[in-house]
Amino acid sequence: MIKTLPSTLKVSVVIPSWNGADGLRKCIDSVLAQTLKPHLIVVDNGSVDDSVRIVEEEYPSVELIKHTYNKGYAGGVNPGFRRAIERGDDYVAPFNNDAIADKDWLRQLVEALESRPTYGIATCKILSDDGKHLDSTGDYYTVWGLPYPRGRGESDVDAYDQKTEIFGGSGGASLYRVAMFKEIGLMDEDFFAYYEDVDLSFRAQLYGWKVIFVPESRVYHEMSVTGRKIKGFFAYQTVKNLPWVMWKNVPAAQLWHVAPRFFLAYVLFIGRAFQRKQGWYAVKALAVTLWLLPKKLSQRHTIQRAKRQHNISNQYIWSIIVHDLPPNAKALRKLRAIWARFRGSREPQL
Repeated sequence: MIKTLPSTLKVSVVIPSWNGADGLRKCIDSVLAQTLKPHLIVVDNGSVDDSVRIVEEEYPSVELIKHTYNKGYAGGVNPGFRRAIERGDDYVAPFNNDAIADKDWLRQLVEALESRPTYGIATCKILSDDGKHLDSTGDYYTVWGLPYPRGRGESDVDAYDQKTEIFGGSGGASLYRVAMFKEIGLMDEDFFAYYEDVDLSFRAQLYGWKVIFVPESRVYHEMSVTGRKIKGFFAYQTVKNLPWVMWKNVPAAQLWHVAPRFFLAYVLFIGRAFQRKQGWYAVKALAVTLWLLPKKLSQRHTIQRAKRQHNISNQYIWSIIVHDLPPNAKALRKLRAIWARFRGSREPQL
């Protein structure tokens, strides 16, 4: 553990905000109270509540970037990332406007990356706002093409207390090395919201940047506040974004393993959207996914070429992918069990 950080170290925190005035003060206060003082940037995504006034009048030291409309999470954090690059920062961390950080949240993440020059992302332990359940201890990606946050919903908040490598970091409170951004690019703004952090972590791994989970760094988060404001938002973004993560990042050697499983899960998810009377959102999302697929395949070409240039082996990528379903994929687990019985096998074959 590094006890003294370089005095020249420059770190920014970026808070994207859309109509988040209710919790914005607590969020900003927790960042300003960090033991490692960052440059704080708030990016307002066209809010119509008091968000802009709160920042301008109550936090004059905070840099404010104002958008005239909602550019989503990726479009909200990227301007802050670009500003960090302009400032010559060493690190930059996005931070959800409905979250509150422990006072050592940022220092713990910076120390972890400072001692690991080949790591591009450090991610923290995120708990529910009441501290009774885990929200995330890093992201996983599965052989089914479905990502999930490790530990979500579990009540043992002291679990996952070992510092360890992990597939990806949550975009809500992770720390990114600016040098990594200069090489691999920023978040994909076509995603708008959901899974842009998974896409970024996968891309980082393919470029040779690893991810570290730092359990001593803690954040408390009120889950899915923005998503609950808009009907069909989660269904639309999920149907639109999940195929892009796979098409852009899964190496060809593993694609034939992942794609069939993914398409089964994808069809089931779209069917569930229709059951919940959100089918129209799923259909629109599918249209956008297909419309932008040529662009994503072009991006895939660049990413997979970088993988080869950095000598990232297929075996390594396969080793960091979880060879199971996400814990909450109950319908798929039932189908897998039926398939195993049909084959007369004790072990699942999918």
